[in-house]
Amino acid sequence: MIPENIRAMLDAALESGNESDVSIIVKYARAADPLSGDAVLAIATQWKDDRAAQRTAVIRQASFLDLWSGKATIGGYLTTGNSDTAGGSAVIDLTREGLRWRHKFHAQADYQSNADVTVREHYLASYEPNFKVDDRAYIYGAAQYESDRFLGYDNRYSTSVGAGYSVLKTARTKLDLELGPAYRYTEFTDAVVQSSVAARGTVDFRWRLTKALSISQIASAYLQRDNSTVSGTTALTAKLIGPLSASLSYNVQYESTPPIGSVSTDTTSRAALVYSF
Repeated sequence: MIPENIRAMLDAALESGNESDVSIIVKYARAADPLSGDAVLAIATQWKDDRAAQRTAVIRQASFLDLWSGKATIGGYLTTGNSDTAGGSAVIDLTREGLRWRHKFHAQADYQSNADVTVREHYLASYEPNFKVDDRAYIYGAAQYESDRFLGYDNRYSTSVGAGYSVLKTARTKLDLELGPAYRYTEFTDAVVQSSVAARGTVDFRWRLTKALSISQIASAYLQRDNSTVSGTTALTAKLIGPLSASLSYNVQYESTPPIGSVSTDTTSRAALVYSF
């Protein structure tokens, strides 16, 4: 028999639907009352198995337009480098988790006009499908479009395929690494056109410090013969109420060989509101 106080805590954890809370209750219940430990573990294990089966059934029956989650970010920024100004930005991130496939979409726009003169204009859109080899390893494909004439290019198209691995995958931390060959086609503002094979690598690190506070570091690099690109974004996000959060972020983008008249490094600091859905 499971003692009433332990059963009450276990039932409350199961009712919450939080697997981390259930695991903690099981851990301490088994230590407090070893005689009922196996029974507590069996109940928790069956509950997790039932939830997994329900999730699998929902995913199998869902269409491609279902199961998407994401966040929309809108806010302001300050820039230094090729343009020193303040302006607005909008970002949207979408993710769909399937049984064997993961789909990620990212779009971003920064724009500022002063007296009918554009002083900042940056656009980026990317799509990345992942085929899950197992719980941690996956094969990715990536397609990306960028435009930033203040960094020296009107249009840049990038494609890549390669391997990814989730080095850390816990309730509080996540670290994904990707590496593979790429191809880039760039139309620079000085009318020069470059196309080249490159090497692509990314780092995606996220750490939930508390239930309301998290930090992330996302970095990517395209290394090639003519012009290499390295970019990184550090962000601190704090929950406000419900799906609404506040975010502070700092982005650095480096171009190894920009056109004459453009500098190599741009930085962007943003303060924004984030809506999760």
